[in-house]
Amino acid sequence: MSAADEDALSGPGNGAPRNGAPRAANGAAATAGVGAPKGGPVPGSRASVAAAAIASMNAGEWPEPAFSVLGVTAVKYAAAPMLSFDLHVTESSGRQVYMIALTIQVMIEPARRAYDAATHERLKGLFGEPERWAVTTRSLVWAQVDIVVPAFTGSTTVSVPIACSYELEVAAAKYFHSLPDGEAPLAFHFNGTIYYKDYDGRMQMVLVPWTQSCDYRMPVATWSEMIQTYYPNTAWIALNSATIDALHQAQVSRGLATADACIMQLLEGSS
Repeated sequence: MSAADEDALSGPGNGAPRNGAPRAANGAAATAGVGAPKGGPVPGSRASVAAAAIASMNAGEWPEPAFSVLGVTAVKYAAAPMLSFDLHVTESSGRQVYMIALTIQVMIEPARRAYDAATHERLKGLFGEPERWAVTTRSLVWAQVDIVVPAFTGSTTVSVPIACSYELEVAAAKYFHSLPDGEAPLAFHFNGTIYYKDYDGRMQMVLVPWTQSCDYRMPVATWSEMIQTYYPNTAWIALNSATIDALHQAQVSRGLATADACIMQLLEGSS
């Protein structure tokens, strides 16, 4: 066979060209062009739907939600202390989102606010001497929660409940307790899976980009309100079981009604 014949067989529509370039980028793209007229696929045909889906993917038209925190309230009648954050989810492509299985990590960002001298003293046990705070005030993990964002188009708001502890041996509780007023700087980091339907009506999945985050400055007053609701004029400290036994014996021997009164008497005696 002559070189001219080989060129004719390997030309457009007769297999791969002589430079070895592939026929099509993928099966869907190849199917979209099969049997189509020169002007493009027949409107409404499977080839047309496939071409539209590919164009949609190339244009980045799958759902790309964005997140922001609108506010926070103290839940007054929960089984345990709890805050509820209002999470606003927006999606600008106009697609209907079937569901988002969302994982949220909430971080405390202590380096993002200023502190007075009295607060510096209260936070020494957590961050050390103030001159070292540039190194020690790193992000603290407060909570990680999983929620489901139900179906929506455009935007929706869901509640994110976070259970809270008031044990002062826990870093988050110690930090919030030490703030006299103002705001506590938080960062919300998101990941998970978005479920939506493509142009052909089939369920599709896409991951929430790991870059999705938002900041929120929680009013300290909201935290204080929650604590006063569940633990009025009270704080919790974890003690070793041997220390608790010794405290109980001291309380009985001194004829005191409560462990709190015993501790106060012991402190006054040591001063």
